[in-house]
Amino acid sequence: MDDYSEHDGLGLAELVRKGEVRPLELVDAAIDRIERHNPTLNAVVYSAFEEARERAKGALHEGPFKGVPFLIKDLGMPVAGWPRSFGSRFAASVVDAQDGDLTRRYREAGVIPLGKTNTPEYGITGTTESAYLGPCRNPWNPNHISGGSSGGAASAVAAGIVPLAHASDGLGSIRIPAACCGLVGLKVTRDRNPNGADDTAYAMGFTVDHVVTRTVRDSAAMLDATGTPRADAPFAAPPKERPYLEEIEKSPGRLRIAWSSETPSGRPIHPEVQAALEATADLLKRLGHEVVEKGLGIDYRALYAARAPVSGANFAADMARLIEQIGREPEEHELEPLTWASLKGGRKVTGEQAFRGWQDLRILNRKTLAFFEDWDVYLCPVLGTPVPEVGHIDPVRLEPREVNRRQGEAFPYTPPFNFSGQPSMSLPLAMSSNGLPIGMMFTARFADEATLFRLAAQLEKEAPWKDRRPPLWG
Repeated sequence: MDDYSEHDGLGLAELVRKGEVRPLELVDAAIDRIERHNPTLNAVVYSAFEEARERAKGALHEGPFKGVPFLIKDLGMPVAGWPRSFGSRFAASVVDAQDGDLTRRYREAGVIPLGKTNTPEYGITGTTESAYLGPCRNPWNPNHISGGSSGGAASAVAAGIVPLAHASDGLGSIRIPAACCGLVGLKVTRDRNPNGADDTAYAMGFTVDHVVTRTVRDSAAMLDATGTPRADAPFAAPPKERPYLEEIEKSPGRLRIAWSSETPSGRPIHPEVQAALEATADLLKRLGHEVVEKGLGIDYRALYAARAPVSGANFAADMARLIEQIGREPEEHELEPLTWASLKGGRKVTGEQAFRGWQDLRILNRKTLAFFEDWDVYLCPVLGTPVPEVGHIDPVRLEPREVNRRQGEAFPYTPPFNFSGQPSMSLPLAMSSNGLPIGMMFTARFADEATLFRLAAQLEKEAPWKDRRPPLWG
């Protein structure tokens, strides 16, 4: 199937429905591309090729993505009989006994999982470079990062290995890789997708799961397939008005869009990113939207200070559960310096400090959400710099303080909307002078993915990216 990579997920599924191609042919095409590109990219870190081939020969669910090859991130998503390393030597022996809720919904959507994708240790960094799994590289230029923590997923989709792949986002881990690799990356509303009955890792509400895709319609169709709450979901997101695939056929109307390049540090962003942001604002004006330069105006310093003890204590609690499962404490050489420091720091947080931080976050998030009483969408970049090179943000080699300093410079924009739970989407609207994508981030009101999908579909039509291809492709 020479033109396999030219189709998005819905396009491949349509070929299956018409009988023009068999699922096994699609699986073999994806495997061929993994074997061709993975030695350079290191995007796929666990393969289940024979399992996928057997599944492709059998009866598949009649979902929107029937027969489409798919990859799952090696972090929070259980797959029956597959290892889940969290990108860490310490967790290398963990094997899941059964599928998680979202894994089952992916299968019901018709996809055929082939394996797992690369992730940094415990998903901590915005670059996918771990001591255990090694660095994942960008198909636009392998000397540059693919982003994190869903870097393996983004690298594989951008290279045409699969048309869409599972990803997750706790502080930007869908949007950052999508921006680095030139993809559509939607962080859905908090609890839009099911977390499962044993969803302790989602207790804070920062982290969500969805996919990275090359087209807007694939993202919409997959969220239609998966985004229904369980009956026992304690914080289910408000329901959608209509299917998202219908939303992308509708005009977004005249939206009130605020845009800004303000950063938590107050430092200016790279000139190329600033120019791309201004060009995007001009495009939105030409499309008839009301576009005004205006920042969020929130207290970033207070927001991040409140988040620190909450995230620290939560990470220590997550690790305590993993330690119980493995049956022993990690040794220092089994964790990277940043992870080790995060674990030690998290264990020092008192209950009073954690809950004070959580209370402060609740108050501060109201200010973020209140901004959207007057604005339909907030536009900013995803990264503050062009895509960094591999090794620039290196959690294995660098001291934790320096890792975080460099992350703050490169990824200043994404976390506030994890804290507030709002939907936020990266779109590949620009390219840098060195041939790497620049992503623009659009954020909407709580539970309003519909507006983002309508606007994204408009931009996909007016500023199309589907014909851009990285050097490592197909």
